[in-house]
Amino acid sequence: MTNASDAAGNEKMKAGNEKAMAGSETDTTSPASPTVRAEHEDDLDDAFKYLHDHANAESTSIDLVALRRKIDWRIVPIMFVCYVLQFVDKVVINYAAVMGINKDLALTKNNFTNVGSAFFIAYLIAEVPTGYILQKFPPGKWLGINVCLWGISCAASAGATNYHSLLAARIFLGMFEAAIAPCLMLISSQYYTKSEQAPRFAIWYSGLGFGQIIGGLISFAFQHVTNKHFKSWQAMFVFVGIATSLVGIATFFILPDSPMKAKWLSEPEKAALLKHVSINQTGIQNKNFKMRQALEVLADPQLWLLTICTICISVSSGVITTYSATLIQSFGFTPKRTALLNMPSGLVSIAAALIVGFGVRKSESRWAWLVLCCIPGMIGGGLMSFMPASNRAGLLAGIYLVNAITGTLTVIYQWTMANVSGHTKRSVAAALIAGSFSIGNIIGPQTFQARDAPRYYPAKIAVMATQAGGAVVAIVLFGYYVWANKQKDKRQAVEEGLSLSAGNEKILWENLTDKENPNFRYVY
Repeated sequence: MTNASDAAGNEKMKAGNEKAMAGSETDTTSPASPTVRAEHEDDLDDAFKYLHDHANAESTSIDLVALRRKIDWRIVPIMFVCYVLQFVDKVVINYAAVMGINKDLALTKNNFTNVGSAFFIAYLIAEVPTGYILQKFPPGKWLGINVCLWGISCAASAGATNYHSLLAARIFLGMFEAAIAPCLMLISSQYYTKSEQAPRFAIWYSGLGFGQIIGGLISFAFQHVTNKHFKSWQAMFVFVGIATSLVGIATFFILPDSPMKAKWLSEPEKAALLKHVSINQTGIQNKNFKMRQALEVLADPQLWLLTICTICISVSSGVITTYSATLIQSFGFTPKRTALLNMPSGLVSIAAALIVGFGVRKSESRWAWLVLCCIPGMIGGGLMSFMPASNRAGLLAGIYLVNAITGTLTVIYQWTMANVSGHTKRSVAAALIAGSFSIGNIIGPQTFQARDAPRYYPAKIAVMATQAGGAVVAIVLFGYYVWANKQKDKRQAVEEGLSLSAGNEKILWENLTDKENPNFRYVY
């Protein structure tokens, strides 16, 4: 839970929000508002401009619970489907490994490991321009375009004839999939308060678990394809790729550019929503790219800690994404049974994401939930490392438990959006954390070296060690946020004119970063 001083600060901020927005509704001719708009037009959030242009919209009678439910049904399902497919498209290479792709393409030594890492190297590189693109381009549209393109890349993998052509297909797949996490993080943060965000992040992120289950079923089904000229794994790539591209086209048209442009919301509903989420003090949308905000990312300790934590935890993700089927098959199971036995991993992922997401909504304590999810990962890594080869049930349990990392990544993504303010800084931070995820996934497959087959002890021990490292960093991050909030309290106590008031709307909407805004308090 946040401490008492933080709770008091939140109440103060909320009261200030109401006063500020009341002022913008009832006194549109006051000299304060036009002055702010004239002098800081580029700095003002688009939501501020919308509220002033629609100052007469009667929003006080809007039922926020019903409004939230309406938004949930409009945007969460499509985000969930996109995340399901991004995992399926990424993980089919895992299933293809037990369906004969290594033999058919004459993959030798560490070729398969390099193919797994190439995806995430491309993913990482593509995150560099993503922060800038999302500042200028609506995240919903950018997501739709990239979903369609990565579907094409997945289908094109079926045409691979050797290691290098498969490598090329995976590189393009990684480039286009790089958009999904930053886009969904930004979209989710536009429509919900900080506490409301956590379960929504959990729902769409649980798509990863559903992707594991669906991937297993798809692999099992396509293993029954016996055409000698069009292999089972090729048919699987084409089917999944086409389905993804169709969803990408739908995403482009379904997700609105911003809450202000959602055609399925009335003007009063939009006004009520913007006032409701203004308590976040993170803004909605501003297309003015601020280099100083981008540079602030590099000097922000919280983002470095979040980056390190994400890398540690994502090492295990890289192992599971690329090698879980290979590990299960190494226990002596047939390819078909391997596909089915990989499915319970999805159930663990779904449970971890949802329990943590709704747990954060009820109790905050993001750092504690993150540490809690690292514990099953450590136990799973231990079982995989030290369980006798004859105990297949114990080894399977180890693989399944490692999938609890899904809950930790849910927390990290939402934590980043809750604690980073300033639109440029948020866009760059979202890309940075997504890039950190890819770094861990690059490292993960590289821990599997051909010389360590068939038990791959170094890789399994790496899972255990990195999960422990992630837990330690989460505790350090908790300490940093407590310290940072106390520093803000001290500064605000001695400086005048910084408190939120009806005449100081820029604190709400002037695109200030979390460091610049004296009223901003970090959640932990």
